[in-house]
Formats: sequence, C-alpha cells, structure tokens
Amino acid sequence: MNHFDFVAIEGVIGAGKTSLATLLAERRRARLVLEEFEDNPFLPKFYEDRERYAFQTQLAFLASRFKQQQNMMVKDLFHQITISDYIFDKDRIFARLNLDEDELALYDSIFNIMTGIAAQPDLIVFLQSSVDRLMENIDQRGREYEQHITPDYLRDLNNAYNHFFYHYNRTPVVFINTTEIDFVNNLDHLAYIEEHIFERPIHGNTHIHIAP
Repeated sequence: MNHFDFVAIEGVIGAGKTSLATLLAERRRARLVLEEFEDNPFLPKFYEDRERYAFQTQLAFLASRFKQQQNMMVKDLFHQITISDYIFDKDRIFARLNLDEDELALYDSIFNIMTGIAAQPDLIVFLQSSVDRLMENIDQRGREYEQHITPDYLRDLNNAYNHFFYHYNRTPVVFINTTEIDFVNNLDHLAYIEEHIFERPIHGNTHIHIAP
C-alpha cells in the first residue's frame, strides 16, 4: 500500500475534482480540504467581466488558499491522510491566463513568497476532460455565475492545465481522462481509481485508462 500524507486532486473547472476528493476521503477516512471558492466575493463578477475583476479575484483566491495551506501544515491527530481538491501552485495558472503584464508582476511578487512555505502534496491526481464534457458538467451542477463561462475560456484553461502538469516535476502525477467515465455513479470506476492511487506502485508520472 502506498503511504501518502497529502494527496491533491486537480483539474479544470467541471472536471470532477471536488467529487473525487470527497469520495476518496470518505473511503479512506481522510481529512478533506476543499477550496473555498464560494467565499470569494469577486468570482461572480469575474465571470461577467473577466478583464475588470481578474486581479481582485486572483488576490482573494491567493489569500484564501494560502490560509488553508497553513492550516494543513498542522498535524491532524484523527486522520492519517489529507485529501484536497486543489494544489496551491495551480493558482498561477489562472493568474497567467487572466492578468495583464503589470498585474502579473505584482501577483508574482506575492505568490513567490507564499509558494515556498505552502503545503506540498505527495501525489497529484490530475483529471483531464474534453471541453464538451466540462461544459456539460458545469451546466448540470447549475451554479448561476458559472453560466457565463464560455467554451473558448475553458479551452484556454484546459490547454494551460495540460501544459502545467505535463511539465510538473515536484511530485508524481497520476493522469486520468474522465471524458468517458463516471466515478460518481459507477462504483467500479471509483474503485479502480482508488486502487491505482493507494495500492499500486507509482513511479513518476502515471496514466490511468478506464474503459467506459
């Protein structure tokens, strides 16, 4: 059995990272840490006017995520494993995509201080998906402010995520394409993912293929 203190589930908006993190935390009796995106007062405004509210949204996320990271550094006596639905480093993916040059320079000056003292996962599970499936998932969960998300924005975000994690070398990454699978309603899919994460050897980056 693999021993991990901290496993992070990552993916683009609508990929299912929160659902998978929650399910795995229940099955492994792990501490669950979820991104507090609903507490960001600028997020609905950002999806309506990205250019105007990008910087405020990004700084609010940066502060919130860093506070959570600091709390995660405190040992939990009741859980051996922590499972989260994000990593701190991914914050810069959105910053590079949404901020202009001057805003990004200011953002980076803050981010570079924080990232060195944020919690680092032992393993990242990166959920990949097609833009069509992401749009379908976003529509099904029905968050009003997310209805302003466009396929073009998701496509840019998808490309940025793929580039980031294919070049990520700070910890092993497990890649799972979720376009044609359903780990929420199909227990076989969920069990297969759980087994590969926690019970099979992982050496470097690993791609998991699950037949629909």
